[in-house]
Amino acid sequence: MKYAITLSSFMHLEPLDKTLSRLSTLGFDSVEMYGEPSEIDIQETTELLKCYDIPVCGVTGMWGGISSEGWKRRLLSQDPGILKSAMEYVRNCVRLCSALGGSEFNVCLFAEEYPSTDRTHRTTPDSEKEKMTSKIASILSELCNYSENLGVTLLLEPLNRYSTPYCASSKDAVRIAELVNMSAFRILLDTFHMNIEEGSFEEAFQNARKYLHHMHFADNNRRMPGFAHIDFVALTKAMRNIGYDRIVSFEPNISQAGYEQEVKSGLEFIREKLAV
Repeated sequence: MKYAITLSSFMHLEPLDKTLSRLSTLGFDSVEMYGEPSEIDIQETTELLKCYDIPVCGVTGMWGGISSEGWKRRLLSQDPGILKSAMEYVRNCVRLCSALGGSEFNVCLFAEEYPSTDRTHRTTPDSEKEKMTSKIASILSELCNYSENLGVTLLLEPLNRYSTPYCASSKDAVRIAELVNMSAFRILLDTFHMNIEEGSFEEAFQNARKYLHHMHFADNNRRMPGFAHIDFVALTKAMRNIGYDRIVSFEPNISQAGYEQEVKSGLEFIREKLAV
């Protein structure tokens, strides 16, 4: 198993060189660069990564409210202009990923705002999900062809219903992956979202095992694993049962300096669970 962490967790806290300097001592095999291509100097970033001997495994998409540009990163938008912008965003991130030596970029399927204001109680029927996402297969195939030519795999990441209701579970993601049906199109599962949407970790991993290519790990409060109440014993057992042996990438919320001990503790916590 290889272990990575998302640089987006630190991007508003401190300069990149400071983050890489701290992370270089904590035992990670690689990092995920944040998906803001216009903000990244590729040559300078490459030199920093070499300096701290940390490779990039992929790029984390800055979808939805995490970015001020998220409003136009909507691949399920009915607005042709927004759809065009979202597709160009994916291409820009794929080029960034390739230039930095990474091989994975995650795609999240946002649409226009939910028609109901009560997101807490409303769930989206499968028929509505299928109607919306069936339109996206050709777009994702086009983007996948582009990314494959640059050696980058597109990873579909289901988010919980409060973020985007149309691809919220492993079941939703698998159905879309089957529609796209390309070797460079796979699935990323995130434990934070799984904790909200999945009936059981075992079932989710069994559903996705054919396509599962990457994992994001965070506890239910978005801290490092072991600092809240997700059952990582059951989760890691389910991963071992399907033979998952690719990258586990941590995606915590980091709000202040002095995070080293918590990050290291979360990494060691998961190493221990996956070594059983």
